[in-house]
Amino acid sequence: MSHHYSVILSNVGSCSDRYVTGGYAEPFSIAELFGRVAQIPQVTGVELVGTWHVTDKNVKELKGHLEEHGLKLVSIIPDHFGQMKWKYGSFAAKDPAIRKEAVAHTKEMIDAAIELGGDLISLWPGQDGYDYLFQADYMQERDWFAEGLREVCRYRPDVRISLEYKPKEPRTHSYLSTAAMSVLMAQETGTDNIGVTIDFGHALNAYETPAESVALLKRYGNRLFHVHMNDNFRHWDDDMIVGSVHTIETLEFFYWLKRTGYNGWLSIDQYPYREDGLAAVREGVNAMETFAALVDSMDQAEVEALIRNGRSPEITAYLRRLLLSVPNAAR
Repeated sequence: MSHHYSVILSNVGSCSDRYVTGGYAEPFSIAELFGRVAQIPQVTGVELVGTWHVTDKNVKELKGHLEEHGLKLVSIIPDHFGQMKWKYGSFAAKDPAIRKEAVAHTKEMIDAAIELGGDLISLWPGQDGYDYLFQADYMQERDWFAEGLREVCRYRPDVRISLEYKPKEPRTHSYLSTAAMSVLMAQETGTDNIGVTIDFGHALNAYETPAESVALLKRYGNRLFHVHMNDNFRHWDDDMIVGSVHTIETLEFFYWLKRTGYNGWLSIDQYPYREDGLAAVREGVNAMETFAALVDSMDQAEVEALIRNGRSPEITAYLRRLLLSVPNAAR
């Protein structure tokens, strides 16, 4: 099964954290970031972040970079998380003026995406949630959330809106915390152009089995619109190189992407703090390509028989032979 590979533009650059706020490497200009992405031959698309990369003044410049390097705009991620004004939320904020601003910013990013040839907005409303008990109106704030989503979905029905979930950070509790929560919110919105982004690492943080999340989104309305790939140790959103920790879970994830007929983009969402961003992203893309090829090499009838029977010793023996085959080893 062929896949289309993309990368969030910043991932090939310099990353900072709360300890080294200036970044672990010298910063790159937007033009330099595009040039670095273009050095990865399998990557044919990029994702841009609102206010980080997209402003009301540089859309024409971005279009030139895309055309120069033969890249497609995969999505724009509106900035509902990286500014002080969002500290109490965006779509679910208690302040109606902030909620209105969240909707307006999303519409601006929809307009920019259309101008740049894109048709997907990947929403990560990371500040929508709560930190303390008795702080949130769990019903009212979800109503506000749905109202805002409904408005942006109806603004341009030909543009898809994809909800990226994460259980926590920057808030201690996020309203879009799991795949199931996201499906419920999408259904409540009541439009056909809203779906879900699975960030592999966020699914791990939520203690989901990522492949099961793929199946869930297929079952309840074919809602998987987009995928972000990375890895972590489950406790935190480490955004590590694809497959570097959860190898078998990544393999099963790719298997279920194929089984459910997912034909969207697979996008790198890694933050290589101390590694060279270009080298880390290139390895992440190589890993995705290898996982896809490995899934294609698997005998689907044999795998389906293993799943039907559910006998774990047979399953683990199959995976051992598939992944750890060495001469003269036990069969």
